[in-house]
Amino acid sequence: MFLSLRTEVETALEGALSTLGYPTDDLGIEEPPEDVESVLASSVAFRLASEAGAAPPQVAGEIAGEIDVDDLTYVAEIQTQGPYLNFLPSDAYFDETLVAATDEAYGHLTDRETSVVVEHTSANPTGPVHVGRARNPIIGDAVANLLAYAGYDVDRHYYVNDAGRQMAVFTWAYETFDEADLESEPERDRIEYDLVRYYRKGNAYLENASEAEVEEAEAEIESIMQGLEAGDEEAYERVSEVVDQVLSGMRECLERLPAEFDEFVKETRFMRNGDTDDLVDRLQALDEAVYDEDAWQLELENHGIDKNLVFLRSDGTSLYATRDIAHHEWKFEEYDRAVTVLGEDHKLQARQVETVLELLGTDTEDLEQVLYSYVNLPEGKMSTRRGTGVDLDDLLDEAIDRARQEVEDRLDDRIRDDDLDAADVERIAHQVGIGAVRYDVVSKQPTKAITFEWDRALDFEAQSAPYVQYVHARCCGILEEAGLDPDDDLAAQGLETAVDADLLETDAERDLLETIARFPAVVDEAAEDLEPHQIATYTREIADRFNGFYRECPVLADGVDDDLREARLALVAASKHAVANALAILGVAAPRSM
Repeated sequence: MFLSLRTEVETALEGALSTLGYPTDDLGIEEPPEDVESVLASSVAFRLASEAGAAPPQVAGEIAGEIDVDDLTYVAEIQTQGPYLNFLPSDAYFDETLVAATDEAYGHLTDRETSVVVEHTSANPTGPVHVGRARNPIIGDAVANLLAYAGYDVDRHYYVNDAGRQMAVFTWAYETFDEADLESEPERDRIEYDLVRYYRKGNAYLENASEAEVEEAEAEIESIMQGLEAGDEEAYERVSEVVDQVLSGMRECLERLPAEFDEFVKETRFMRNGDTDDLVDRLQALDEAVYDEDAWQLELENHGIDKNLVFLRSDGTSLYATRDIAHHEWKFEEYDRAVTVLGEDHKLQARQVETVLELLGTDTEDLEQVLYSYVNLPEGKMSTRRGTGVDLDDLLDEAIDRARQEVEDRLDDRIRDDDLDAADVERIAHQVGIGAVRYDVVSKQPTKAITFEWDRALDFEAQSAPYVQYVHARCCGILEEAGLDPDDDLAAQGLETAVDADLLETDAERDLLETIARFPAVVDEAAEDLEPHQIATYTREIADRFNGFYRECPVLADGVDDDLREARLALVAASKHAVANALAILGVAAPRSM
């Protein structure tokens, strides 16, 4: 309803300004001050004061006088406060909010008929997913979820680097060495942990072998790269045997978050179908193309970039950036928008790719990047193993272990009373532990570096995932006590949704209802900005509001009037759906019990 109210306010303001002869290009709509009961305010009088030749408060009164609230559905009153116009919601606004929010699909916006590809993670298939890159799949998955909720047709892609030197080295090492040549056992019983030992062995060999041995190995590595460049099927199959196995293990790790993908797009695709060769021809024809230092490059200084983009080596092999440009051209053939989640260390490359696409005639207005800084690791068990780095699996394991201990400590009495069994504790530990990791990462602005802290992430009392998850569990508990199954259609079970919102008259009830009403607008704005952390901020707000309501407003207690009981029960159901769907956007589980 907030979106409908905002549209109504915009239309009313535009009409009033037009009647008064003022421009309507900037309506100054914003959130009202905390001490004002309205849900929207406008500061347009500030902007118009000089043009009107009057003080802002006088202009505000003049504009308010041109709007007939009797013609509005969701606005009951317009109050002026100094230079501000404050729009107070009507009973219809709250009544329709309750009806809309008690639908489990609440927060999903209408179909925009616009396709978007979100590319994220895209870690090189050389071994286990490293925790240093964990922010990418977490943010990427949340961005994709957010856009889907906002009405876009979203595909999630993982771009697979299966053509560079790393993969040629990996393939050579896998074919050259045997199990007996490897110095350690796999750190985990999964295929990527097994095969990464060959990659490490190969790199160690190239660093320490004799000159003749290294020369022989490099010749084989070069032949693999040349074979891929020429579209040789045998070279592709050799590399794919390694890539596909490693990738299968990495996918299992990512599914734990969970982060799932609609398609794994291999960069060799654009070599085998001729797109890369065609692109190289077009790049060489650009005015910016030069052959320098034994490579073809694009001089981009005149376009604000002080580093050349190398796109073809002297041996005729292309580079990752070359193939990525072909990849992006393909994206715009298939999709209306393209969003890529990248680490801050790829910022220059992203600018280069976008600039080159523009030089080639591609409209990059709908090419967007979400850049993120890295996560500093927690201390303790998360120490580096054998100098190989910390894996995402390690972080998730410890998150579950710590959550399990926290749950057991908190629910000890309930476990003894057989209210929760071991399976329940394990389910909650997974939901809370992994949810804590995801929430802590996605709740921060991506460009800010963060330090992961266990005590904060798993704090049931602070503004963390468990804090919000517990609100959802509490909603479910109230609904269950009322004889409703929270996992099924509540209206079909007899929940009354068309209640009189006037009955919800306390500040706690009104604050909660107003916060629920804003959820679709928060989705809309966060999707526009590609900022899922706005959703995390919203979950903390609604959790605070619900806890205030829970403390002050009994729902099922003796003595509560039947009509008020139904209204408050509908408010609980609306809260459950808003919290559950906000958490779903973030990729955080909404437990039924905790």
